[in-house]
Amino acid sequence: MNHAALFRHQFWGEGTYELAVEVGTTDDARLQAVLDAVWGAAGAEGCYGDKAREPEEQEAVPRTVASLEEFGHLLGRVPLPSGELVVCDVTVVRGGDDSGDWLAFGVPLSALRQAGVEFEDGPHFRSAAADAWLAGIGQDAYREAPFSLGLVGWSVSGLTDAATLGGVLPEKRGMAYLLPSGGVLRYGAVND
Repeated sequence: MNHAALFRHQFWGEGTYELAVEVGTTDDARLQAVLDAVWGAAGAEGCYGDKAREPEEQEAVPRTVASLEEFGHLLGRVPLPSGELVVCDVTVVRGGDDSGDWLAFGVPLSALRQAGVEFEDGPHFRSAAADAWLAGIGQDAYREAPFSLGLVGWSVSGLTDAATLGGVLPEKRGMAYLLPSGGVLRYGAVND
């Protein structure tokens, strides 16, 4: 198996290239629906709780909100459009009374590099190929479990929210957006 698919060969602290979804409310059933929709749309395999052990060395855990809360993340493997298998993780930030939950599905930058995904030069990690792939996952997941907002890029979770955007895509975009409006999910690619 290649290193991109091994949990212990990742630099987890470097961050992930992710699809961050503003779920819309703080509700376990809604969060579970979005988790299932994103995991399924990605074609992710397995579900584990320990980054320090390979899947073959640990018991699978249920893909549930309770497991997310217990482990702080869920781990698996997902095929890139190239067919290369890479590790993936899901994390969640639970909202309070004035904000909703965020779910982030991502692949460590180290795994993407090991799989040959290219990034633009510059001060930010950007990849048009990774943006398109993750946006496609978000678009498929939205059909199963609508959400308030999707952001795609390097460590983008919570950088803005649906209320701030007011249904309008920013003219200059340093990350990609999936913004619902009138029941349609609009995609705004990176252009800045």
